[in-house]
Amino acid sequence: QYNVSPSWSYFGAHNGMFRQIPATHREQCGSYDHRRRPWFVAASSGPKDLVLVLDISGSMNDYGRLNLMKEAAITVIETLSVADKVAVVTFSDDATVLNDEFVLVRATKENKDRLIAAINKINVNGATNFHAAYTKTFDLLEETFKKESTTGCNVAVLFMTDGQLTTGPGPDQVIELVNSKAEEFQTDFRRKMTIFSFSVGQDADEVVSKSIACSTDGIWVPIEENKGSETDIATAMAAYYNLYALGLGEGGNEDFVAWVEPYLFFNRKKMGTTVSVPVYDRSVSPHLFLGVAAVDVYMDALEQIIGEDAASSPMLERFVELSTARCPKIELSERELDALRFLGGGERATCGVSNSTGYAGIVPEKCPFESDWPSQLWANTEKENKSYLERACCPREGSNEVNDSTEV
Repeated sequence: QYNVSPSWSYFGAHNGMFRQIPATHREQCGSYDHRRRPWFVAASSGPKDLVLVLDISGSMNDYGRLNLMKEAAITVIETLSVADKVAVVTFSDDATVLNDEFVLVRATKENKDRLIAAINKINVNGATNFHAAYTKTFDLLEETFKKESTTGCNVAVLFMTDGQLTTGPGPDQVIELVNSKAEEFQTDFRRKMTIFSFSVGQDADEVVSKSIACSTDGIWVPIEENKGSETDIATAMAAYYNLYALGLGEGGNEDFVAWVEPYLFFNRKKMGTTVSVPVYDRSVSPHLFLGVAAVDVYMDALEQIIGEDAASSPMLERFVELSTARCPKIELSERELDALRFLGGGERATCGVSNSTGYAGIVPEKCPFESDWPSQLWANTEKENKSYLERACCPREGSNEVNDSTEV
């Protein structure tokens, strides 16, 4: 009716596996990570208010940490969609908001580009003042709530540091400030704030950052110096959506759908949008987050139906309304939270509510007696002429027989 051809549909798994229909030839294999795309993060985390809090004290010059932090922060911003509101706070002796105005802003391409440009201009100097960082962050959030410049949904604070608190009020005062503000936001604005803390290097604070994450139902992730590559830090900071993805699998969120801001499709150079939904294995409890299914939609038909240009402000407002129509409920048990902490940072990252043998399964399990590495990378014939069960199910221990009861 509208003379518009269908576009791509695809599935992006939680572990990086990606399948697209119809297939597209790529010159370079493995260069595309869908977990860093807005359509994936939007469907796996839902609308949110997000504040990045970045340590720019003098020690961030060491070991190339500044550039790693910039890349990680930019990665997080790039994954946001128009359903989200965002701000960036930097701190050393004092704290500064990088936004043009003292509220969170809609994560449109224009606003994200401004924040990315500001992050690229960051220089480091001075000591480390956690109290100033959190005070500025809470003032910013409170002003945002009062001016109703908010999604009205979940609040995530991503806090990254490479050092110990060296100036300003001490650890006890910082923890007390965070706990009192979290309670105040819940009481006065009915907003739950979750803090995700990332400590880079052996000298980074552990006690305060971990305590704050535990008290706000968040996650603390230690990032070792020898593993502090751009990919590791960016992946760790972007993985906050694991918590929201697990919560999205709970009751009441079954019909959640995410839309992203119209953008120029790479392959056909046409404007389009992506509609995506989270995918779960609901046969187990808690439901396992498997990935995100998505469909690309060209804007041609929508332009004809609505009578508006794809890049116009009214069209963008329609996508904002679609993207923020529902606020997912995130209700996780302490055991599920500790399982996520264990997944991100091992035993030392947990808050002590359970032991490792009692953690709920929160990601699909790998076959326990079979290597994950392909044995015939180029030939890719190791599964040829095998039945579905032989190809898809894990083998029994000490046997070539498959276990058809294994969840896959």
